[in-house]
Amino acid sequence: MLEVAERPGEAKTDLLLTVRQLEAWYDESHVLHGVDFDVSAGEVVTLLGRNGAGKTTTLKSIMGIVKKRRGSVKFDDKELINQPSRVIARSGIGFCPEERGIFASLSVEENLMLPPIISDGGLSRDEIFQLFPNLKERLNSQGTKLSGGEQQMLAIGRILRTGAKLLLLDEPTEGLAPVIVQQIGVTINKLKQRGFTIVLVEQNFHFASTVADRHYVVEQGRVVDMILNSDIKKSEEKLHRYLGV
Repeated sequence: MLEVAERPGEAKTDLLLTVRQLEAWYDESHVLHGVDFDVSAGEVVTLLGRNGAGKTTTLKSIMGIVKKRRGSVKFDDKELINQPSRVIARSGIGFCPEERGIFASLSVEENLMLPPIISDGGLSRDEIFQLFPNLKERLNSQGTKLSGGEQQMLAIGRILRTGAKLLLLDEPTEGLAPVIVQQIGVTINKLKQRGFTIVLVEQNFHFASTVADRHYVVEQGRVVDMILNSDIKKSEEKLHRYLGV
């Protein structure tokens, strides 16, 4: 097990998410084998690793989407491991899945306004349109008429309305054109400036290094390393070994 040490200058009260010995199963398949990591308020951290390492399952387990799980998931010092997904979502965690989950028969506006407001601090429609001008132009378009990049903007935009303090983003740049990837990166940096806390699963390590403070490496259902973004250059050989890139 990786020891998750307190970082220099970090107060325990800054911790927003603490995951300890998280295990998860799909039916009889044991996928997570004791995941440990933490995230401080205002941080952007990534979960890095090869396909099948358990990164997406970690996010789904935090959200309670994986039915069989055990361990500890504390958010804002409240234990969530035995709570259903609806309670976890209303506690202030927003989840943007890899498949985006856009309702095809609903318009952009209907998709955007569907999730309930759970607390103060969410972005207004106008603020979301400032981040994603494409959405304002496509407001009456059905979900099926959107490009992949526009669907990703909509998937992120709708959780920003809710007032969630912690955003879990699963592969937000997957399959997108470079210009859209760049826009997503600008958006994540703007959200960090506004005080949002973000956990990012990302295959594109070069993109992740432009937005994240720290990187947790996941292998075979465990966190095996933590690398500060400031140490990326001197950790390149190790990352190549971990990720096979």
